[in-house]
Amino acid sequence: MSDPFVVVGADAAGLSAASKFRREAPDREVVVFEKGRWISYAYCGMPYFIAGYVDRMSDLLSLSPSEVDERGIDLRREREVVAVDPDAKRVTVEGPDGDRSEQAYGDLLVATGARATTGPFDVRGLDGAFTLHNMDAAAAIDAYVAEPDAYDPDRADVSAVDRERVERNATMPAPETVAVVGGGYVGVEVAEALTERGLDVHVFHRSGHLLSPFGETVGNRVEAALEAEGVTVHTDAPVEALVGDDRIEAVEVGGGSDGDAETVPVDMAVVGVGIRPNTDLLEGTGVDLGPGDAIRVDDRGRTSLPDVYAAGDCATARHAVTGEPDWLPLGLTANRAGRAIGATVAGDPTPVGDIAGTAAVKAFDAEAARVGILDPEEAEAAGFDPVSETVTAGSRSGYYPGAAETDVTLVADRDTGRLLGGSIVGTDRAAVRIDTLATAIEADMTVPEVERLDLAYAPPFSPVWDPILVAAKVLNGTLED
Repeated sequence: MSDPFVVVGADAAGLSAASKFRREAPDREVVVFEKGRWISYAYCGMPYFIAGYVDRMSDLLSLSPSEVDERGIDLRREREVVAVDPDAKRVTVEGPDGDRSEQAYGDLLVATGARATTGPFDVRGLDGAFTLHNMDAAAAIDAYVAEPDAYDPDRADVSAVDRERVERNATMPAPETVAVVGGGYVGVEVAEALTERGLDVHVFHRSGHLLSPFGETVGNRVEAALEAEGVTVHTDAPVEALVGDDRIEAVEVGGGSDGDAETVPVDMAVVGVGIRPNTDLLEGTGVDLGPGDAIRVDDRGRTSLPDVYAAGDCATARHAVTGEPDWLPLGLTANRAGRAIGATVAGDPTPVGDIAGTAAVKAFDAEAARVGILDPEEAEAAGFDPVSETVTAGSRSGYYPGAAETDVTLVADRDTGRLLGGSIVGTDRAAVRIDTLATAIEADMTVPEVERLDLAYAPPFSPVWDPILVAAKVLNGTLED
């Protein structure tokens, strides 16, 4: 076994690749390095743990270290790969005590994910200020928002948890007012979670509407849904600084109609303003980078370095609409690409698949989803002449209980009629309808073809004309004008 498959990162992409490879190539060694203690956890479930919808952290784990071992995978936790030598085909690994060693590889997968960015401020060393990008942060937030005499330590029931950090946060006075900095996926989900925990929640978003990639219609409805539950939403309100010596005391907010800065007192802040790919271990290798400074890969997940692959939040993928590399880090993308690379390395060349940015989010009863290209400037930059329409239609037959208004926006290319993107928002099974549009985009369908889709109809599920069909019909009329 002189040519092991070495994987860096033991979460979605990394363990999907290792597991697939082990099944397909049982006689070849696979080694997985993970710099931390956590493996194979549901990142997207963390806000729902904080909200209390999920009882135990262990419920968010897909695989335990023992289960990984049972699969015949050599998992080495608390071992960080700090450098790659593509000529010698080996990696340098640093242990918890700073000791270094080298590991040879036949094939290498970089699945190092991404890390949270914090904009112009630093949450480190400031009690009550958090980012939410790992399970230790989720456990610490859960402890911090509880009254010290009411905190249940059994909720953080995984041995990998940073117990010292959790216990320290559990002893602090429970906060009353929280600033959620950023109105994207994380911001919206955390706003709901902390409202459920009884906090006075303020969301600060730099642009004019929440969930910027979803479009204005979705952003406005999600804002209304949050405000209906007591959340205060501040748009066009960039946070410039976190104020406090040892514990956060306020956020400083710039902008506003008069341009004056404002200081808003808070005793907690959660910053969710973006992420960046973890690519430091490839510095000096000459690897090609793409959008977002993610690692550029081809349709098999191969980088520009020989026998080196990349997948997940640190890697690009080909966009289904433009055909060009893009960086849209999402959970399915990571799992799917990892599995494909595992098969390829084992001898069965498998494409990692295109991406379309298909995503969904909820804010209490409101559901929102998006796919493809919605922004007119982005569409124009890709060579399209975008045309869009937004319609409001019922989610079920009007006479059937539970019917609700559903807003659908579709974007198409004027010259070809090709569907470029879409969004949907509503309170009655709205988000799942985006899968129809994702399939249409993957198939390069035109708006007239979408309009003619034979979608299911029955009063409890949909009106005769599903909201997507209504939107396609209206947009097709505009294209014909």
